[in-house]
Amino acid sequence: MEQLIQQLVNGVSLGSIYALIALGYTMVYGIVKLINFAHGDVFMVGAFIGFYSITVLDLGFLPSLLLAMTTCAIFGVLIERIAYKPLRNATRIAALITAIGVSLFIEYGMIYVRGAQPEAYPNNVVSIKSFEVFGIKISGQSLLILAVSIVLMILLQFIVHKTKIGKAMRAVSHDMDAAKLMGINVNNTISATFAIGSALAGAAGVVFGMYYTKIDPLMGIIPGLKAFVAAVLGGIGIIPGAMVGGLVLGVIESLVSAAGFSLWRDGVAFVVLILILIFRPSGLFGKNVKEKV
Repeated sequence: MEQLIQQLVNGVSLGSIYALIALGYTMVYGIVKLINFAHGDVFMVGAFIGFYSITVLDLGFLPSLLLAMTTCAIFGVLIERIAYKPLRNATRIAALITAIGVSLFIEYGMIYVRGAQPEAYPNNVVSIKSFEVFGIKISGQSLLILAVSIVLMILLQFIVHKTKIGKAMRAVSHDMDAAKLMGINVNNTISATFAIGSALAGAAGVVFGMYYTKIDPLMGIIPGLKAFVAAVLGGIGIIPGAMVGGLVLGVIESLVSAAGFSLWRDGVAFVVLILILIFRPSGLFGKNVKEKV
């Protein structure tokens, strides 16, 4: 029983990282109906910015996190303006192929700039002691990751539901043409969506680096795909769905590892994707929408 609760704690920590990345996927899809496959690489860039902020600039955890989020937000806007904006009225497949191309460009651009060798986050970034509750050892890092994720998710909900840009995002998501007619600047709203989603991915990169220590230029591929699965699981385009989907996927992975099938932990995400597409294509929080032809 103790082992099970321990794995649930680990799963929630891992799932909160997936949830932060999945939020970027789901926000962008909700507004421009684009699966931004370069999003996992923004997460990788965030991890490296956090690493260099800590090791080279000698910053603490919080300043490094904020710097990574700010840089990734700017990076996300640049990606949208350069790669996606010219394709706004193009076919879905053209935008999808461009997203894959941008992903490869970022990965191999990073390898060209700094080499392919991995780096390791220092262990003494945040000194939070582990403690035991009813015989269950909970690491301080797991709690920190969970706290950062919860704060950022609450902040996102506040932005989306209580601010002017949040209202504009919801309006554009509902009907882009009607939003234009009502005087909403659609281009700025889409850029803001990319900025917020990319900032969350940058934060996920820093906490992932702290949790797993090792980072490398191709590290964004698998977490990016898993976060996409989490977004589909929750219902793509639905913000609470991305949060729940990420947490559920993290817990499933940890339980699979605990059961002795650790080699299958990456594969189980795609089993979940296949099952959700077969039995509930709209996701846990999605509604089946009939399109008139």
